[in-house]
Amino acid sequence: MAISSLQKLASQITKNPSFALSSRAIITRSSASTSAKVSDRLVKLFAVDPDGIKRQIAALSGQTLLKALTNQGLIDPDSHRLEEIDACSAECEVHIAQEWLEKLPPPTYDEQYVLRRNSRSRVMNKHARLGCQVVLTQELQGMVVAVPEPKAWDIP
Repeated sequence: MAISSLQKLASQITKNPSFALSSRAIITRSSASTSAKVSDRLVKLFAVDPDGIKRQIAALSGQTLLKALTNQGLIDPDSHRLEEIDACSAECEVHIAQEWLEKLPPPTYDEQYVLRRNSRSRVMNKHARLGCQVVLTQELQGMVVAVPEPKAWDIP
């Protein structure tokens, strides 16, 4: 089906010169935006696992911190199926070093609520963030995060 659509588009382009110019401009713009190298989107950060071992993590800008940590096996992907705050129960809680917290947007009310709801003392750790809510950018290159031990009630 996709091949036939492309063939139709190609025939329209050759038949109609004005259509050919506008579609060439669109194709050029879209290919220019996707031609960025993966290495330009690479974000390298450090994660300290529950055993205290510091690992270098490679991720892509635009990915969530949760995705980067699950790809490296630091967070169990089955414990957090969705990257929606409404479905989150803080299994993806991470602790972020102070100097990097200042570079992140402040946590939303919903994120604070989830973190507070799932802490035993109902007091939020000032370094705690939900990995599913932290979107990686080039400015976070070298960020240090700690993955806490899973809480007893989080272990499947």
